[in-house]
Amino acid sequence: MSHAKALKELKKRREKALQMGGPEKLAKRREQDVLNARERIDYLADPGSFTESGLLARSNRAEAREKTPADGKVTGFCRIDGRSVAIASNDFTVLGASSAVTNQKKFRHIKEVATKRGMPLVFIGESTGARMPDRMGASGRAIIGQDPYEYRRLRETPWAAAQLGDCYGSSTWYACMSDFVVMRKGATMAVASSRVTSLAINQPIDREELGGWKLLTGTSGLVDLATDTDEEALDAVKTFLSYLPGHHNEPPPVRPVPEDSKTTARDILSFMPEERTRVYDMRKIVVALADAGSTFELKARYGKAVVTSLIRLDGHPVGVIANNPMFKGGAIDADACNKATAFMVLCDSFNIPLVMLVDVPGFLVGIDGERKGAPGRIINWMNALSLMTVPKITVIVRKSYGQAYLNMGGGRNSDVTAVWPTADLGFMDVELGVNVVFGINRDDTPREFDKRVAELARDSEAWDLAELYETQDVIDPRETRDWLITMLDVHRQRLTGGVGEHLLRAWPTSLV
Repeated sequence: MSHAKALKELKKRREKALQMGGPEKLAKRREQDVLNARERIDYLADPGSFTESGLLARSNRAEAREKTPADGKVTGFCRIDGRSVAIASNDFTVLGASSAVTNQKKFRHIKEVATKRGMPLVFIGESTGARMPDRMGASGRAIIGQDPYEYRRLRETPWAAAQLGDCYGSSTWYACMSDFVVMRKGATMAVASSRVTSLAINQPIDREELGGWKLLTGTSGLVDLATDTDEEALDAVKTFLSYLPGHHNEPPPVRPVPEDSKTTARDILSFMPEERTRVYDMRKIVVALADAGSTFELKARYGKAVVTSLIRLDGHPVGVIANNPMFKGGAIDADACNKATAFMVLCDSFNIPLVMLVDVPGFLVGIDGERKGAPGRIINWMNALSLMTVPKITVIVRKSYGQAYLNMGGGRNSDVTAVWPTADLGFMDVELGVNVVFGINRDDTPREFDKRVAELARDSEAWDLAELYETQDVIDPRETRDWLITMLDVHRQRLTGGVGEHLLRAWPTSLV
């Protein structure tokens, strides 16, 4: 074959592959205001930086070869904010982006390259699941399970997933293995489609109830964030990656500090009422402490008694776990335990220091919590906290009671601790304690009750903890941002170049 003829054939095959599922299917997506697989990559990647791997791949089955350009999954490498990233985008216009022999080889290749060469990995999900008839019968068994390490996650590099349509099968599996999952409202994520599920259980299933954004962000917690559009979801992926290193053996990237970052911190007292019985939104305190515009909250609709946010302090990425009295008075339930533990795994795996802001009355007790295995969740949290090797810094702003005192970094569970003058370090709320210990209440014996309250409240103030050197400092709340920046610098991991031991890197994904 002459050079001219070979190049003409190459051009023809490339053009056919780039047509994807054809003009009609692509036009339909434009009418729905939904990006196609290649447009999603173009939006996410730095302009002109995408290099495709497997453009000319097709199905290995003769009858499907001509209708499977790129075999329904677009894979390759690009740059996002100047950094190399591996990427896989499901092309729903080609057999519903169903998983089959060839495209799974493509997936495996980019995963291996990302891990071996140290770059983040992004999955853009939209898939009907396994391709039939490829997976049917005994021959189908010979296709799946050929990679014994396909579902092993050691968190060598950050993974992010954007669920932007119907996501079943592998799109779900890889999202559940990822460090961050964002979902467009209207998309779904489940083991199988509502149609398949309805047939399996012989009853009608609503697709939103099966795997819609409200369920996944609020009930199961498998999705971190829901957005209104594809573009917003992809922007969230960019934002998430901006806090993370390219791989686990380097520190996170540092950004310039906005000029107005100290302003809100000076007004921090305005966000917490003087009356100890009044609730407030701890998220406002998190924002006040962070560099301006740097707060990125994860799982905001799940386990709401705990706030988990990525922020920057003096340009450096930091993870924050904070109790939030706005929800259940800040009492920690099983879901909040799951959320906090998963966040600690993320921070420790990628060298992000942890700050804990404490106002916790304890754990939420009751039958529902026991049914959800709350004791096990509480100890999972403590196990994860003890395995963390990144710097851990605790600030107790108000209540810190019972076992939750330890879970939130009390005792020797942090590298350094400070308390605000408003801190209350009792075992439980003093009025409840009087009822439990002495069996009396204010209505029956008000004078005796108040006497016992004063007795139990003794030795539980900030000064008492400082006298025992169980806290390293009592600080003016308005000094908190500066104190945190100083302590993060003091506890920087100089001997290892900002890299921890990653003892949590094999912690199961989606199971905390």
